[in-house]
Amino acid sequence: MLAFVQTRKGTIISAILLIIILTGVFKSSKSLKISDGINIYAVGIDQNIIYTDIEKEFDITVDSFLINQNKIKRNENLAKLLYGCGVETPMVDNAIKAALNVFDIRKIKAGNHYRTYSTKDTSGTLQYFVYIHSPTEYLKIKLSDNPVAELGKKEIVNVRKESNGTVSSSLWETMIESNIDPMMAIRLSEIYAWTIDFFGLEKGDRFTVIYDEQYVDSLAIGIGDIHAVSFTHRGEQLYAFCYEQDSVKNYFDENGKNLRRQFLKAPLRFSRISSGYSNSRMHPILKIRRPHRGVDYAAPKGTPIYSIGDGTVIAKGYTKSAGYYIKVRHNSVYTTGYNHISKYPKGIAVGQRVKQGQVIGYVGATGYATGPHLDFRMWKNNQPIDPLTVKAPPVNPIHESEMDKYQASIEKWQKSLDSFN
Repeated sequence: MLAFVQTRKGTIISAILLIIILTGVFKSSKSLKISDGINIYAVGIDQNIIYTDIEKEFDITVDSFLINQNKIKRNENLAKLLYGCGVETPMVDNAIKAALNVFDIRKIKAGNHYRTYSTKDTSGTLQYFVYIHSPTEYLKIKLSDNPVAELGKKEIVNVRKESNGTVSSSLWETMIESNIDPMMAIRLSEIYAWTIDFFGLEKGDRFTVIYDEQYVDSLAIGIGDIHAVSFTHRGEQLYAFCYEQDSVKNYFDENGKNLRRQFLKAPLRFSRISSGYSNSRMHPILKIRRPHRGVDYAAPKGTPIYSIGDGTVIAKGYTKSAGYYIKVRHNSVYTTGYNHISKYPKGIAVGQRVKQGQVIGYVGATGYATGPHLDFRMWKNNQPIDPLTVKAPPVNPIHESEMDKYQASIEKWQKSLDSFN
């Protein structure tokens, strides 16, 4: 079955396409990918004519209609789109009312695609309008005397994958070089946030990861669950196995120790250390030597700053040297400080409780700063310490009563990971 798809650049009747196919003028077709993952094929003199060999999409029998796909432009809304398809005012009003019952049409985004399904006769009457909100979610409107709207969801299929790579420059670039979704770099940095300083990765560090990749209509849309990881950093192999304990999923090592720690290794996800903790450092602005009781992380302005642990905001303000700053007390022993902030998220105030990994500010260059960076400080029992030397204990290890079950569950994962090393 062939369903013809036309663009607004022009209409070429199906007879022309039939002649082209029968005469064999074009002996090959070009495979294309569109937003919801359906493979379509371009044939003919005008590459705007396309057809698909599937029978249904969005639960619409495609060979019954002429299909037109377009991208939503800036300032276009549902009414404007329907008017542009030749729908008259009463029908537009009723279609919008129907749509509002299932979807907030204010969320229609410029850049997303929509499709129209029109009759094949000379009238070209619009029968269906489909707005593709995301790879999994769409709004379908059936145009009739009483329009009907439906918010549809496509099934996500998980495909198990095993991938590995060796760090040559940044972890992000390594993912691209290894043909892995680069978002895997973010996911791994979150799993190992308490055990690996991702600002200090070295050439030759390597990883193997077993995970689910998510597909909709044969199109990869992202990374699902990560089941097991082996990350070798500076010669040390570090395992991470996903396991559910007390109804909560966490990552544990081969000995059942939780990879979570009381503190994150760093308050930024990706950056570089531009200046370390020192008892005597030449100040870049004042040009005098004095102690630098913190670690400077160079990062673009606006980079999110995360609280490295649960705690309470005990100070927030501005000084000439630190610029905008915030201090968080984590317990009776540890306090952290974050200087040169450009702005704070809404709701951050003295006395507020914050969670580990919560955004508490954004990188800036306020105060004495030659460029955007975070001056991160840490105190132990009110005495300044080097944040890079702190080794926080893990939390919530595998219960002793659960250990045999845990070891049995990770055995297959560990064997698979080790087969790549």
